[in-house]
Amino acid sequence: MSGQSVDSELDETAEDSFRNRVSVFLEANCSRTGDRSGTIGDDDPEGVATAKAFQGSMADAGLAGLAFPSDFGGAGLTNRHQELFDREAQGWHLPTTPLSISHGMCLPVLNQFGTPEQKARFMPDNISGASIWCQMFSEPGAGSDVASLSTRAVRDGDEWIIEGQKVWTSGAHYCDYGILVARTDPSMPKHKGLTMFIVDMRQPGVEVRPLRQISGGSGFNEVFFTEARVPADWQLGDLGQGWNLAVSMLMFERVSIGAGGGGLNADRSPGLIQAAQALGHSHDPVLRQGLADLWIREQIKGYIGQRIRAAVAGGRVPGPEGSLAKLNGALLARRVRDVSLAIAGSAAQAWDPDDAGGDRWAVACLSTAGISIAGGTDEVQRNIIGERVLGLPKEPDQYKGAAWEDIPRS
Repeated sequence: MSGQSVDSELDETAEDSFRNRVSVFLEANCSRTGDRSGTIGDDDPEGVATAKAFQGSMADAGLAGLAFPSDFGGAGLTNRHQELFDREAQGWHLPTTPLSISHGMCLPVLNQFGTPEQKARFMPDNISGASIWCQMFSEPGAGSDVASLSTRAVRDGDEWIIEGQKVWTSGAHYCDYGILVARTDPSMPKHKGLTMFIVDMRQPGVEVRPLRQISGGSGFNEVFFTEARVPADWQLGDLGQGWNLAVSMLMFERVSIGAGGGGLNADRSPGLIQAAQALGHSHDPVLRQGLADLWIREQIKGYIGQRIRAAVAGGRVPGPEGSLAKLNGALLARRVRDVSLAIAGSAAQAWDPDDAGGDRWAVACLSTAGISIAGGTDEVQRNIIGERVLGLPKEPDQYKGAAWEDIPRS
């Protein structure tokens, strides 16, 4: 990957030394997953401030952005170091969920497509957690078909003026910056008239409105742009190349959801095993079988992650394997939900009002469905796998090659 450190072999002594360093850090700064048994989904009880403080301590310890260049705030190590870290972190709760998109999507795109000046300005604070980023693709009229988006960017001297609306933007209410895809040439076919930009989320002309979810949370937002301005040198990649960058970013998102490290994608079986023991279910043969199946599938997820890291180490942006990881992650989340509800029993539906964390099982269950939508629906992933892995024909598109402005819209 452009600008990223080159992998090298680590001898056994070096690996042991690094694992010990990670272990010491985790012991000092984290709690075991079992301390929050039963919690799945996208909520982070500690909040944004805790995530930023934790990430700052990671940076101070030289453990943040392990495989990113030291010139841009990373540790300048290798993908093998990241793999060792992820293995060592299994079973620990890392309070980094608010950073999952910032690090899982925005940081890799900045590293791959940003100019040296953009990398020097934005990557160190991103890696350390001093700033948090979101991505803005989906719109009310452009969900799974992101390329049909209508948010416009018009050049005005040394700036671009942004007008339009985005929706389902995770974390926009606490983010400092965002990566936006907007239409810069409506006379081109929908995939070719798009450009990607870095946007200051705190500037005038950017309004964030939370969307209330069935779980009671509001992690998603609508974002409205009214004459919001973006400096010309905050354009990411070439003019009109926004779709190519967006595809790369979506692949990073799918990898992050399906095979990434950190709290969002941590193995759940250790905590659920502890919960089953604590609630007296450890001898239930059906539940034991479900937990064993879950553990096996989490190991498979780890192997998918290794395959993807090998692709990245070879200089490739994840391709269809990102869709495999994302689809597997969504299916795995449903397995976690089913086992969790079997363990919780009636506690997943009713709990003592004095129990501050009593809703954790219910919230986790309700949050699971969203994983099948985020980063592209399960159906989209199956289409990608069918076309790019199995070689099946694409669905017909009567407007292929037509100018975006000439395509009818409801």
